[in-house]
Amino acid sequence: MSTPVTQRRVIAAEWTKATSVASTLGAVVATCALAVGLAVGLGMFTRPGDGTTATSLVVTGAVLAQLGALALGVLVGTADYTTRAAATTFTAVPRRLPVLTAQVVVVAGLASAAAAVALGTSVLATGVLRERAGLGSGLFEQPGGARALVGYVLYLTAVALLGLGAGVLLRHAAGALVTGVVLLLVADQVLAANPGRIADTVRALLPGAGMRLVHDDATVTALDAASAGPHLGAGGSGLVLAVWVVGLLALAGWRLRHDDVR
Repeated sequence: MSTPVTQRRVIAAEWTKATSVASTLGAVVATCALAVGLAVGLGMFTRPGDGTTATSLVVTGAVLAQLGALALGVLVGTADYTTRAAATTFTAVPRRLPVLTAQVVVVAGLASAAAAVALGTSVLATGVLRERAGLGSGLFEQPGGARALVGYVLYLTAVALLGLGAGVLLRHAAGALVTGVVLLLVADQVLAANPGRIADTVRALLPGAGMRLVHDDATVTALDAASAGPHLGAGGSGLVLAVWVVGLLALAGWRLRHDDVR
């Protein structure tokens, strides 16, 4: 008698596959290391009166940590195609979409845990540096400080899911990783170097705009004031990122259901 295929069993199988691969765990470690390393590195050069706040110093590592989160999602999304195990996976789960659902759960769990550990470690590792710079321990003193700390975890989790969507859609790790980097970083920097209403509008609609989730209110206000595009604030920019994540996952699910799997 065959064992019934349930969503719980599929999630357990995907969790086992993801956590048993060294590259996946390496991406989790890299996410934490990049986040803490950048926060500590910048903290060493922070001085009283330079405009840095306790919150902005702690969360600054998200700039690099997003690369680790992106890689995590891509690796999980492309694992079956890289190892040529896709046919076996979808023979066991013929409906296919439960596999994608399970991968979303696994990636969200790993990414949010990595982000939370990175944030907590950054708080501890920059403690002495914040004191030396006269920032104290007031992570919640700035308006929007608490939201920025929560946004740190949400942003890195969303980036990981973006990588998952790109990985399942493209089925090629290098291509998905490059696509994610272009969408999150390269396109934003190119447009930032050529400011204007059109360029700033496009920037506001790219997934990298979700980085505003990581900033406190004063920083978000300053960024919006310097832009000729729509002023979406932290919430609106987070919604833009969410639309990108849902859109890529929806396209990945469509291809998964209608395309051949090898």
